[in-house]
Amino acid sequence: MHDFDIIVIGSGPGGFSAAIRALDYEKKVCIIEAGELGGAGIMNGALTSKTMWELSGDYSVAARIDRGYRASGLTVDYDCVKDTVVQAAKERQYQMLSQIETFSPEKSKKGSLSLVRGFATFIDRNTVFVKSEEGDTKLSADFFIIATGSRPRQHPDFETDGKMIVDSDTILDLEKFPKRIMIIGSGIIGCEFATIFSNFRQTEVHLLDRAKRVVPFEDDDLSNFVSENLEANGVIIHHEASLRSLRKRKNFLEIVLDYDSGESKVLEVDVALIAIGRIPNTDKLNLGKIGFPVDKRGALGMNEFCEIKNIGKCNIYAAGDITGHGQLYNVAQLQGRYIVDSIYGTVNNPISYENMSTLMFFKPEVAAVGLNEKQLQERKIPYRISYYSNEMVSRTIAMRNTRGFVKLIVSNDGKNRILGMRAASPQASAFIVSVAHLIGEENGLYEVNKTVHPHPGVTEGIEECLRLFDKSSVFKPEAFPKQIKYREWSPENNK
Repeated sequence: MHDFDIIVIGSGPGGFSAAIRALDYEKKVCIIEAGELGGAGIMNGALTSKTMWELSGDYSVAARIDRGYRASGLTVDYDCVKDTVVQAAKERQYQMLSQIETFSPEKSKKGSLSLVRGFATFIDRNTVFVKSEEGDTKLSADFFIIATGSRPRQHPDFETDGKMIVDSDTILDLEKFPKRIMIIGSGIIGCEFATIFSNFRQTEVHLLDRAKRVVPFEDDDLSNFVSENLEANGVIIHHEASLRSLRKRKNFLEIVLDYDSGESKVLEVDVALIAIGRIPNTDKLNLGKIGFPVDKRGALGMNEFCEIKNIGKCNIYAAGDITGHGQLYNVAQLQGRYIVDSIYGTVNNPISYENMSTLMFFKPEVAAVGLNEKQLQERKIPYRISYYSNEMVSRTIAMRNTRGFVKLIVSNDGKNRILGMRAASPQASAFIVSVAHLIGEENGLYEVNKTVHPHPGVTEGIEECLRLFDKSSVFKPEAFPKQIKYREWSPENNK
């Protein structure tokens, strides 16, 4: 007999969702957590950064002077911002703890949930050694789910110190708003923090973009939109530049940038934020001893059912950032629940990652789901796109917030299946679920166009995008060529 039916290593979105789903099957469950409860999904990650983003957005609106009102004496204190951010994170952590205590072994007769604090390392495929301040112990289980998440990738040439050189884990260690900050990395994390600090208007924000475009994995129109809005918000973007050196001086950092054009520039900043990606937390698990395949990035090899590859009969699974399937909260949560259902329930099909939705917290927020044009062109799939600017949407006109657009992509194979969407809007998160559902259902445009959208609502941009495909939109691209667009692409024409 083992100590538990299932042990989950890591309490982030993948681990916690797996543990609770196992509880639904009335299993004896243990969560092992070495750090903050909730992992990067809560502290030093999704919840804290989005709380900062919400606060910065509120401040940015309050500071506006173009709406007929003006706030006087507006101030912001970094300590107070931090307190609010931490309070939000702890609110969620105590909700999790309350649920764990509700289903503790002492109270629950149908399944139970235990929390063990400490670092877990595998002894064999059914046993882990847990090292903690409360005392070391060995625990065994029939099944294991590894959901240890990821951590910020360190720069190869210098280390973070939590004072002048920080990352997303240590950004809250700052004691005040820096006067000048250099953000190294122009992916989602870098652009989100560039948005946050520029919204608060206390900091001169520099963003280092090694490529020609920010968020370079997205289509050019979206990358250009994000870049233009960051610059409009006061961010100084250094395109096609690389970091040659970062030198600590007594009270500042001296940064040397080399541009692809051949010139160099020396900058003085107070803080550097490293945002060059994340790496999986697999190095302390002793995976080599039990024959786990770990690639050069530290990600676990897994098959389409989230089972660890090449270890014979499988009782060990992986979920979340360590799987290499996109570092998204919703992906981790989906994988965690899916694994438990595959163990104790009935699962016939592998997870499809084609229509996973993403929110990017810029100004305005950006929503993405399904395939983009770059991906379709790489796969040589013909498609059609429609584009509708928020300048033409009644609700965003009323909000006096018309920066943004909706872009829909459909197949050009006679079936008119919705393949993807990109949207930038004050309420972009409202778009994403319905369109993700339509992609999953493979509905054609005829069925989708039966939906009547409320007026005035931000989703009317989607409605007009759909109408563009059969040339029935209320406003026409001939009259508004910059705001309303339609085009087709095929491998034959390559345009």
